[in-house]
Amino acid sequence: MKKCIIIANGDLPKKNVVKYFFKKNYNTIICADGGANSAMKIGVIPNFIIGDFDSINESTKNYFKGKSKFINIKRQNDTDVEKSLKFAFINNFDEVILLGATGDRLDHTICNLGIVLKYFNQIKIKIVHQKSFLIPLSGKVKLNTEIGETISLYAFNERTSITSFGLKYKLNKTKLPFGKKESTSNVAVKNEIKLNIENGIIFLIRDFDLARKNDFI
Repeated sequence: MKKCIIIANGDLPKKNVVKYFFKKNYNTIICADGGANSAMKIGVIPNFIIGDFDSINESTKNYFKGKSKFINIKRQNDTDVEKSLKFAFINNFDEVILLGATGDRLDHTICNLGIVLKYFNQIKIKIVHQKSFLIPLSGKVKLNTEIGETISLYAFNERTSITSFGLKYKLNKTKLPFGKKESTSNVAVKNEIKLNIENGIIFLIRDFDLARKNDFI
């Protein structure tokens, strides 16, 4: 199974997070344009830098010349993150850890969340933020958890329903249409939770440090 890390031009990821996933065989690093600035700051050398290069600094370009492969894609209908995801998919990567997907630009954050939904059926994507991570889910799912762990669930389609086993606030074919109802800060009461997600995709958000400690991610 081929795995990669994509570094977007958002919040600066921590080097130890990159190293953690590198040890988990996410051993190809792709920077989405200005994400290369972040890579340089934390001392990470990407395999590929992809985009139209309107947000990468000249000093960063010079630093990575001869070290990374630059792929210039001018397709303006796609963001640099989407260009990087398409590159990963075309090159047969199965799983992606997306770092730097959130940050000062709220429009970029929302766009990146939409891209995760858009590519759900093509490639597995997890967004890792500073202290939490997001995974899109559908169908029947089992997850190892720590008792007392906070689990938040969000749906977007009004037809999507969730049935849960092992959560404090039980869901029984519950619909969680975005903007009307949600399951923020639910709590695991067992070491394994089960979800049955029908008619759509949900976002599940949980604590990254806790998941890393227990090897859940």
